[in-house]
Amino acid sequence: MASTVLTGELSHETNTFSVRKADYRAFAERYVLAGDAAIAARGNANTGLAGFLDVARAEGTTVIHSVSAGAEPSGLVTAEAFDRLVGVIVERATQHRGRIDGVLLALHGAMVTEATQDGEGETLARLRAVLGDKVPIAITLDLHANVTQRMCDLAEIIVSYKTYPHVDMRETARHAAAILHRTMKGEIRPRTLRVHLPMLEEPNGCRTDIGPMIDWVARARDYERQRDVFAVSINGGFAAADIQEVGPTVLVTGQGDQTAQRDFARGIAREMWAQRNDILNRYLTVSEAVAIAGNHDKSRGPLIISDYSDNPGAGAYGDSTALLQGMIAARLAGACFGPMVDPEAAANLHRQRPGSTVRVRLGGKTDPRIGGAPLDLKATLVSLHDGWYTGDGPMIGGLRLSYGPTAVLRVGGIDILVVSIAAQMRDLQQFRAFGIDPRACAVVALKSQQHFRAAFGPIAAQIIVCDAGALSTSDTARFPYRNVPRPIFPLDPAMPDPDFGRL
Repeated sequence: MASTVLTGELSHETNTFSVRKADYRAFAERYVLAGDAAIAARGNANTGLAGFLDVARAEGTTVIHSVSAGAEPSGLVTAEAFDRLVGVIVERATQHRGRIDGVLLALHGAMVTEATQDGEGETLARLRAVLGDKVPIAITLDLHANVTQRMCDLAEIIVSYKTYPHVDMRETARHAAAILHRTMKGEIRPRTLRVHLPMLEEPNGCRTDIGPMIDWVARARDYERQRDVFAVSINGGFAAADIQEVGPTVLVTGQGDQTAQRDFARGIAREMWAQRNDILNRYLTVSEAVAIAGNHDKSRGPLIISDYSDNPGAGAYGDSTALLQGMIAARLAGACFGPMVDPEAAANLHRQRPGSTVRVRLGGKTDPRIGGAPLDLKATLVSLHDGWYTGDGPMIGGLRLSYGPTAVLRVGGIDILVVSIAAQMRDLQQFRAFGIDPRACAVVALKSQQHFRAAFGPIAAQIIVCDAGALSTSDTARFPYRNVPRPIFPLDPAMPDPDFGRL
């Protein structure tokens, strides 16, 4: 008999040091889509929902989709937004209780709300209160999840992305759905074990293009071929969440000999700990990055400068001015910069005429102590836009998203993308839709940590990473942690090795 599965997507990566809370509007600005509308918009892209649907079609499963919702990383999710969005999932579960054979949720794993440090665990608890403990639940998580024990206790099946940039969201969802379907058929009885390290995060963010994660993922995939092992997830953690259960985890979803499975997870964790001081990125100062840009040979193709510390995708404000100020002072030509998140400036520019010379106070408005004060600029207003773009790259290809009211300014030889809604740069269309062709630029400065590499890596002659001192800086010693357990690396660099036999 065909089964019925409840599905949902709810994603937020919470930077608890951000002053910008994620209210319901923050989700609506990115996406809040229910039922068939979500399936139409997201059902054939690199999304969790698309992967769930792939397996459902193959299995002849009936899908009851609740909601797809996500906000750009920021500060705490408001209680009202959380209750409202989780309420949709719970309402659908209540409405169809008795019909539902399994649950598939695409979550993030690092959501913190005004009421709880563990948004995903609370989501699962509310679902369990309706469905009981007999209905199997499978969840997918971001590779940067802070996985709690509560998540593992409440979801039998957990599968995390294995790529960063995350180009495997759909593939991961297929993996989780396949395990769930085997569970619903009674073929297997999985559960997920967890090994947790006393670190804020894996020091390289679990980059999968270079570094040790390549080998760890290969070994995870190989171990998944074991008869009773269904998924191995290596989570780098998210250090900007000041919570008790922050940090890297290795998960094994399986059955049978959990002693052997835990030993495998501990083996990966040991290596993660042993390599905790091995940093792959070289974080340049603004002056160093600008000097390299000034000497770049544009005939080789674009130089990409990643403003790592002001990545909206890690909860930074996206309005740091330090790098832009340096580029302007250096009189760089043939350059572009974006996005600069400044809804006030964007609104003011929309009252001006394209082609005119304008005076604008740009950026640095959220907290001038973080990444630089506002810049008072004389610029040419190149163009105005409603902010909509459709991705065509490996990460967000086919997804229609919006920056809100958007403008392009030109200061000297630099085109500046000014937007209203924060979003990190993940796709060439985030420039091209607004008349800026990064392929034709000598220098492309963008706000992102790693995800940009999927689309911008193939066009780059060189990539450099700049730390301008904004909110997603890798210098965790700058942040006032209160909730993380101590000792913890790297806040306590001389701490003793953990007891791996007890992890």
